[in-house]
Amino acid sequence: MANHLSDKRVWLTGASSGIGEALALELGARGAIVHLSARRRELLESVAGRIKSSNGTAFVEPCDVTDLAAVKECAARITREHGPIDILIANAGTYIASEPHESFDSSEYESIMALNYGGLIHAIESVLPAMLERKSGHIVGVSSLVGYRGLPRAAAYGASKAAAINFLESLRFHTLPRGVPVTIVNPGFVKTPLTDKNDFEMPFLVPAEEAARIICRGIAKLKMEIHFPAAFSWSFKFLRVLPYPIYHFLISRKVAR
Repeated sequence: MANHLSDKRVWLTGASSGIGEALALELGARGAIVHLSARRRELLESVAGRIKSSNGTAFVEPCDVTDLAAVKECAARITREHGPIDILIANAGTYIASEPHESFDSSEYESIMALNYGGLIHAIESVLPAMLERKSGHIVGVSSLVGYRGLPRAAAYGASKAAAINFLESLRFHTLPRGVPVTIVNPGFVKTPLTDKNDFEMPFLVPAEEAARIICRGIAKLKMEIHFPAAFSWSFKFLRVLPYPIYHFLISRKVAR
């Protein structure tokens, strides 16, 4: 499995900044052929240039993942011009803090769901039929530990990530027996332009470069789930099995401090 990423054609969405940018650079360093997608071409060109300057191979494939037709055309173009996509890493997403007791605008929640969840399933729809036909390929979806249970200020973001986790877990039952494994990536806090906006303590904050290395190692091992940092993620897993009254009591006390 050590060379699982070498010479693999990887399509990475959300590749222009944050975890996606760090992932793109790490994939390039590991010998993958990286196809970079996001809305802003100029940022993608910059990331691709850094990969190429280190003797890696990268192609810029701008698209808006909320536009299903554009995503399908992007996947078709990559396949037509370069060959089959071996690994999809559906990473595109964003974050907003939600304070429904102060202001509730359902359009904000729908917008987050359209990008974080809709963008994921659009990308998967664009590659899955070909992977199943070949009985070869690998689906990787980037979610979050926040998707495990409801948390304060995370109603919009957390709901989208919970949907992603549930969908990917279900999808795996159907695709794994047909040669297409599914990996779910559930990071904790990663230092990116998005988390730089947070005004609260972020325990176990992981640099984006370290996150990219952890994710790539997990992809290479075909892990079902990649979750990190360990101490933080295992505490989340413990909280996930607590009865509602105990969970609510513990989280409410933590937030009240």
